[in-house]
Formats: sequence, C-alpha cells, structure tokens
Amino acid sequence: MADVARLAGVSHQTVSRVVNGQTNLRPATRERVLEAIRQLGYRPNTAARSLVSGRSGTIGVIGSKSGFWGPSTVHRTIQAAGREAGYFVTSANLQSLTRAEFTDAMNHLRDQHVEGIVLIAATDDAVEAARTQVDQGVPVVVVEGDEATASWTVGVDQVAGAELGTRHLIELGHQDVLHLAGPTSWTEARARLRGYRNAMYSAGLRPSRHLEGDWSARSGYEAGQRIAARDDVTAVFCANDQMALGLLLSLSEAGRSVPEDISVVGFDDIPEAAYLIPPLTTVRQDFTAVGHRAIEILRAAIAGEPTPERLISPELVVRSTTVPPREGAPS
Repeated sequence: MADVARLAGVSHQTVSRVVNGQTNLRPATRERVLEAIRQLGYRPNTAARSLVSGRSGTIGVIGSKSGFWGPSTVHRTIQAAGREAGYFVTSANLQSLTRAEFTDAMNHLRDQHVEGIVLIAATDDAVEAARTQVDQGVPVVVVEGDEATASWTVGVDQVAGAELGTRHLIELGHQDVLHLAGPTSWTEARARLRGYRNAMYSAGLRPSRHLEGDWSARSGYEAGQRIAARDDVTAVFCANDQMALGLLLSLSEAGRSVPEDISVVGFDDIPEAAYLIPPLTTVRQDFTAVGHRAIEILRAAIAGEPTPERLISPELVVRSTTVPPREGAPS
C-alpha cells in the first residue's frame, strides 16, 4: 500500500479509502490511485483487513447437484452479483438434501467466517436447518423459502404464478384441470399447489386430486401414462417444465394430441420450452432477478437494514400447448 501511495503521489490513508470503496475522493485522485494499483499489481491483504475490520468480505452459497435450470441460474447469478457487490463467494453443492448435510455445510461455511449464506434448495429440511442458524450471528437467505418460517427469503411469487397458469386454462374453457405437483416436501411445490387450488375455487370449480412428481422429466412421463388413460382430463397444469416435457412425450406415445386432446401448462420457462413440439405454454420465473435480489437481501441482513421486497412477479408465456377444449369433450 505504501508503494501505491508513493507512485500515485498520495497518502497511505487515501489509498486505504480507495481500496475500501469510500466515495469522498476527487475522481482524478481516485483514478491516479487505481492506475498505480494496476501498474504495481497490488492486491489487498484480505486476512489483515479481516482482522482490522472484523469482516471477512466472504459470503457462502449452498445449492444442490441437481442441475435443474432454475437453481443453477440463481446460483450463477448470485456468484456474479456477490462479486459485483464486493464479496468473495464460496460455494457448496450437496449431493443429498438432508437436514444433516445442510447443517454441516452451514457450519463449515461459518468456520470460514462468512458474513452471510444463501441457501438454494427450499426443502423443509433446508428451511429447518436455516432456522437453527438464526442465533449463530450469520444471516441465511433461503431462495423460494417459506416466509412464515424463514427469517430472510426471496423468490418469485409461486402462488400467483400457479394462479396465472391455472386461470389461463380455466379462461380457455377447461373445467377439469389436473395438477401435476412437485414433491410436497418443497415449499415451492406446496405454494404452486395452493395457487392451483385458489384459481379453481375462485372459478367455482372443484380441484381434481393432484398427482405428485419429483421435478424430473421421468416422473412427468410416468404421470402422463396415467393421465393418458383418462377421458375426463382436458388440461394439465404442471409444477415445472421438466415434468411437462416428460408428460408431452408420454401423451404423444399414447396417441393423445397436445393441445387438441389435452392442453398443458408448465412452470419456469426453461430455455428449451420454446422449442418443444409443440412449444410449451408456461409460467416464467425471472431467475436472474431472484439471484440479484438474494444478494440485496443478504447485504441488508448483514448491515441490519430493512429487508428489500422479497417477492418477484411471475409472467405467463402463452405458446402452442393450450387451446379451448374440443367441442363435445368433457370439461
């Protein structure tokens, strides 16, 4: 730092203010210091800064190895947004989403003196593990968590999204709309089931007994075999696009045409959704916005400031898998 100060012709304290991101400096002075830093290849001693400031400048991110588009996109965005906010981001990807694994991962990150943690796996075990950290002094933001049980959470309004998808089918004239739900141990799946039921009841319709998958295309395919054998179902609202993808294949193999025989709505708007046969009507989640908002909420939690708005609005994307029920078909 002393070398930087000599080259820039400023004091040691001025260099310190530039390095620590303070703004009360003349632009010309700041640029001289930054140019000296570039020339000398200076890197702050993070260990020393941590000892002086009591802050590590590091945040942790815990995710899963599922490879699903949504969580993966949120994870990448958090890493980029965290770096832009001045944090070093360290990640842990878990093989099995058990409470013990979540707790071990959070304890490991706390041992590395992270200032906060973002948890990208809103299962009941994940939310419960996050609750145990409340008194540990490290804020934990749960992506798509339950606001009633998680101190800090962020995500798309899942209930509103499910209402959008289901209402779209109802407004087309479908009355017996089946819901292919995600695993009920996930807060997102329960919220989407609640939104589906809200829309059905609001329209004066009785919700069908829902089927449950595990988010995978395989589970959508297996559910589709059962749905294809039914004559009363004219529309299906799927809790994610992967299950909708499997459902489309299963219905096609059974000779059931989409959307002429059965309309299908997905949830997420994965990149492939627009290129399926036929292109999938779905509810879009802005995963990039979720990642950025997670960092905003984590920064506020670390600083003890008011929490920014948690929920992000979903959007219905209408493509080719939804039409009014065929005349004479059960509705």
